[in-house]
Amino acid sequence: MAAVSQEFKFSVEVRYYETDAQGVVHHANFFKYFELARVHHLRSLGHEYVDLERDGVILVVNKIACAYRQPARFGDTLDITIRIQRARGARIDHEYLVHRDGLLLAEGSSTLACIDREGNIQRLPEYLLLDD
Repeated sequence: MAAVSQEFKFSVEVRYYETDAQGVVHHANFFKYFELARVHHLRSLGHEYVDLERDGVILVVNKIACAYRQPARFGDTLDITIRIQRARGARIDHEYLVHRDGLLLAEGSSTLACIDREGNIQRLPEYLLLDD
């Protein structure tokens, strides 16, 4: 099996439209940050989601969760860490940590399932598997 990088970090600046009337990042936007982390992590490994889907490898969210610790606000730079906890069979489990200046703002998790174009579960391609 090919080894996959288990951890990836990147930063994103909070945009005004991601905040609510109180100037706080709306909770649903953290799930968008998590997706952005997955896209950037995959890209860092030399793959694009569009290429996976072209090849019939569809990754869908099976479950996702977020625990909010502190608010994020417009203009904040968020440091997002994504970790692959497990990538075997037909699923990938991720963990997410969102920090601002070292302060933990949110932590999350997700499970992705690998399916084909007809919605049938299929094994992950070799290059997405995680060595134990």
